[in-house]
Amino acid sequence: MTLPTVTFPKTKGAEFNRILRQRVRAYFKDNEISIHYNARMVFKTIFMLSLFFIPYLFMVLGVVTSVMGVLGMWVLMGFGMAGIGLSVMHDANHGAYSKNKSTNLIIGYVLNMLGGNAANWRIQHNVLHHSYTNIDDMDEDIAPGKILRMSPNQEKLPIHKYQYIYAWILYCLMTIMWISAKEFKQLKKYKREGLIQTQNMSTTRFIFELILSKVIYYTYILVIPIAVLNISWTWILLGFFIMHFIGGFILAAVFQPAHVMPSAEYPLPNDEGEMENNFAIHQLLTTTNF
Repeated sequence: MTLPTVTFPKTKGAEFNRILRQRVRAYFKDNEISIHYNARMVFKTIFMLSLFFIPYLFMVLGVVTSVMGVLGMWVLMGFGMAGIGLSVMHDANHGAYSKNKSTNLIIGYVLNMLGGNAANWRIQHNVLHHSYTNIDDMDEDIAPGKILRMSPNQEKLPIHKYQYIYAWILYCLMTIMWISAKEFKQLKKYKREGLIQTQNMSTTRFIFELILSKVIYYTYILVIPIAVLNISWTWILLGFFIMHFIGGFILAAVFQPAHVMPSAEYPLPNDEGEMENNFAIHQLLTTTNF
């Protein structure tokens, strides 16, 4: 099984594309800004990684020992996790952090240290979400299951009347789903649809990296703290969930408004699988203008 074919007209809007690229290049040139990382990006990377890993080290090395102190470290790690996800691994896995592919690959793997999987994320985010933004049955970012309705084209259920209330609870659980069941469910789907090949790796390597990254993550994030900290494991587990609640909430609050807003469009292909607008115009129409 492969994905249904959806195409964007290449000739329609060609002049728009040309002017858009011209203006984008001029912006970076006129403001003398690199299209890749600069000193501010390096600072942000160091800061966000420190915000996550230094509190962790404070816990396991015994610098912070009280229950409230340990919980405070988990809170800081939640903010660090969100910051790494939003503006470090995200840029790297887009290939935009550095002009060096190896650098992007290495920094992109920071996601694995947060419990996710970089290759899996690139399929969901780069291949599906950005290629088919806000297109039902293609963009997984608007397909969280029937409990949430994120497109006017999706079936409206009575429970959706209250999703403005309960969605926030589900957002807090977002990264919990990533590190547990979601990526394994996606693995099965991506294998069936032939998407694993887009990452230039075999299915065997993909599965191996996915499982290995989970083992490493749960070992250092839960097993080691439970083994070395002189407090009940229940407090450590509570801190772990607090970290993910904070991270999930921040990630959702930043990512969701980018595309899932009343001002964004949710176009569908015609019977031949062709979209009305070319790719660039489609991206602008399906993205919120802040």
